[in-house]
Amino acid sequence: MRLKFHLVGKLRDGLPRKVMEKFIERFFKAPDDSFFIFGPRGTGKSTWLKKTFPDAYLVDLLDDETFRNHLAHPERIKQIVKANPQTRRFIIDEVQKAPAMLDSIHSLIEEYKTHQFIMTGSSARKLRRGGVNLLAGRALLNHFHPFMAAELGAGFSLEAALKNGLIPLIQSAKAPAKTLAAYNALYLKEEVKEEGLVRDVGAFARFLEAISFSHGSILNLSNIARECQVSRKVVENYLSIVEDLLLGYQLPVFAKRARRALTVQPKFYLFDAGVYYHLRPKGPLDSPDEVGGMALEGLVLQHLKAWCDYSDDQVECYFWRSRGGSEVDFVLYGARHFHAIEVKNSKQIHPKSLRSLKTFSKDYPEASVTLLYRGTEKLVVDNISCWPVEDFLLHLHPNQFSSP
Repeated sequence: MRLKFHLVGKLRDGLPRKVMEKFIERFFKAPDDSFFIFGPRGTGKSTWLKKTFPDAYLVDLLDDETFRNHLAHPERIKQIVKANPQTRRFIIDEVQKAPAMLDSIHSLIEEYKTHQFIMTGSSARKLRRGGVNLLAGRALLNHFHPFMAAELGAGFSLEAALKNGLIPLIQSAKAPAKTLAAYNALYLKEEVKEEGLVRDVGAFARFLEAISFSHGSILNLSNIARECQVSRKVVENYLSIVEDLLLGYQLPVFAKRARRALTVQPKFYLFDAGVYYHLRPKGPLDSPDEVGGMALEGLVLQHLKAWCDYSDDQVECYFWRSRGGSEVDFVLYGARHFHAIEVKNSKQIHPKSLRSLKTFSKDYPEASVTLLYRGTEKLVVDNISCWPVEDFLLHLHPNQFSSP
């Protein structure tokens, strides 16, 4: 099947989307060699591929007939390549649905040195559980993220992003809140229930609600297990499913050359601020500032994660927390980058907001330190760069990290 580029109608999973007037350029750059591109559903992988490689041959495993053919005959991809000698690029969409195909793709990469094979996926769980080794490094592993603010430019709204997130599917919907609810239900139905990842979908749904309270916090799996009325072992399995489906991730502690005792447990974040906001139950006793503060922190992190993956240098993201209570939300560390970032959901800069950055700076004077806040002025206070968070996000481009 030849690939045709269009943006009209419905997604293959049935979620609605309105017509997009123009294609929004993404920061992701395709490698020259064969590669995997993993990202949650709706982040725009297929749309980007259609725009970038309009002449590629597409094997769409979300199409029922195509899926059945390749599941029954994983070597079929070899026949397709041989039958299309003029085609040099092949895309296998949602490859995790037929992991046995990777053996044939491995062989094709070895045989056809001038060809490029691009494999997309919204989960690596079935690939790993099936004993597949992601082609033993013969295809590069890349990640695709929701929009970054700088990709949207003037179309970016901080307030909208905090409530609805930056998943392209949601951005283009006429009713973002309803589409987000359908998006969350889709993962339960198609990725969890139909793939047989859990026995009790209801318990897993309760787990997703419970873990939303841990967004931006250190996980206490025992407490979550009690709240969901399941064993800790079940919760550990649920957490691994969330991570394998790319719905969330754990952020490790920065402990290089530590000069003081640090906490050791990672923090947990859902991958998109909108997914968090709509999963998180709210009631009269919930503080809007608390919910909004965690959404803001997660929004900054999803930008930093995308920045790390899209930049040429290898940069990792951490958080820092001493046992004495000092905490810095995010630390970026790489060969040419060392940045500490604190996020505050406040329009004013208070002295206590700078304390943890000052403590970190004493331990790591090599690092640049930045406070992001909800104000409107760029400032330098006590040698700490203070940025309006919206301005910072709009200026965040791969391979660039600026200070006021």
